Amino acid sequence: MGIFSYRATTTDGAIVEGVIEAADEKDAVDRLKNSGIIPLKITTPREGIGKRFLHKSSKGDILTFTTELSALLSAGLPLDRSLNILSDISESGEMKSIVKAVLKSIREGSSFSDALSKHPKAFPKLYVNMIRAGEAGGVLDVVLDKLNEFLESSQELKDHVFSAMIYPVILLLTGGFSIIVLLVYVLPKFSTIFSEMHVALPLSTQIIISVSNALSMYWWVLLACAAGSWLLFRNYTRSEAGRYSWDSFKIKMMGEVIRKIETARFTRTLGTLLKSGVPLLQALHNSKDVISNQVIASAIDGVAKGAKEGKGIAAPLATADVFPPLALSMIKVGEETGQLDTMLLKVAETYEKSLKVSIKRFVSFVEPAMILAMGVIIGFIVVSMLMAIFSITNLPM
Repeated sequence: MGIFSYRATTTDGAIVEGVIEAADEKDAVDRLKNSGIIPLKITTPREGIGKRFLHKSSKGDILTFTTELSALLSAGLPLDRSLNILSDISESGEMKSIVKAVLKSIREGSSFSDALSKHPKAFPKLYVNMIRAGEAGGVLDVVLDKLNEFLESSQELKDHVFSAMIYPVILLLTGGFSIIVLLVYVLPKFSTIFSEMHVALPLSTQIIISVSNALSMYWWVLLACAAGSWLLFRNYTRSEAGRYSWDSFKIKMMGEVIRKIETARFTRTLGTLLKSGVPLLQALHNSKDVISNQVIASAIDGVAKGAKEGKGIAAPLATADVFPPLALSMIKVGEETGQLDTMLLKVAETYEKSLKVSIKRFVSFVEPAMILAMGVIIGFIVVSMLMAIFSITNLPM
């Protein structure tokens, strides 16, 4: 048995918070429902810190909004009353104002999807289209539940990638800072001593001292060049041709990882849309929008055309040749068995797990490579300076 924190609402709309002892999260939800209140959020004490951090981001606000709205609608509360409750309990000031604006639009006669579409920065096109499909089919609570699963899976994958890259980035920053301190602060003191003694220095020492002098005297030029190069690169990659070239380069460098990322993203989005009742052609259009790599996105353009011609999506995807063979085989089986939406979600789960393994393998290679590179650079600096000191004192190596 574990202790779970909860936030819930009564049928009158009053918000209650507390803790409950249960075997797991599902058991906690059942116990709260049996007590006559509607659970909005269930967390363990450890998860509470992460959740509070999640509220700081707009995507975290959308996930919380979707989870709580799904719980209220599943409990039988009408949409306007559910939104009114959420506008009162939202911890984000920005989200609170958005929910109030959405509620106002609904009371003025707009549909829920149309009200959400007025806030494109908070609710992307994919989100609005799924809500619209749920409204049309009268299964809004079911669609919100699917949306919640989709957002949680996407957030979990992003968090995994982010956490995996924290250590390599910290290692790069600390190693780079150490090298700069050696070149800019430590070595100039030695170079002053060497110049006063008028001795011939080893070639490696001369190279290191020249680099140190250049950094000390022209650091502003190097900084300006770095900033200018970054601005040029950013502007270039924002253009259509530049973005395509950069994405092509990324595929050549990390093709396996990128293909797994885009496969998982595309299949999860398409599977969730189809499961929610969105028509295939519209679902394909929306799913293409979530692909960030332009090379893969452009290759998928022919899939919608093939679907229009009655070829399905498995054959056009195979022709595009951008997804792994296993994913294509699973999609083909899904089409043949009439369970395309279910199979797409299985493909997404398969490649999300495989992606985590690939990222772990990539990081396990990058970390020692970076440590070795930093060690070689710092070791070269130290040995070069020792060689100069030994040459001055005429001590044998």
